[in-house]
Amino acid sequence: MSDSQIIQRAYTAVLQHFVDTGRAPHYVELADVLDIDVNTARKLIHETATTASPVGGSWLSHDTDNIESWAPFSNVPTHYLITVDGVQKW
Repeated sequence: MSDSQIIQRAYTAVLQHFVDTGRAPHYVELADVLDIDVNTARKLIHETATTASPVGGSWLSHDTDNIESWAPFSNVPTHYLITVDGVQKW
């Protein structure tokens, strides 16, 4: 699998996790979804955050491996709750 393919799969997996759960995945969860080892997933999350979003809409919390934002989602709690089709998790 090419680098661009795994980056696209990772980017899409993160978005899908937000949709399904209302929060960003940890890289351990991403490793399971992509069927790769944990250390590779940790590195991949950094690479994907810097290369997959040309407008800078994805980034990690400062000095961590944790997703803070993945456009259009934010992993930082706010006072604004969103409900879609009667489901509130964003």
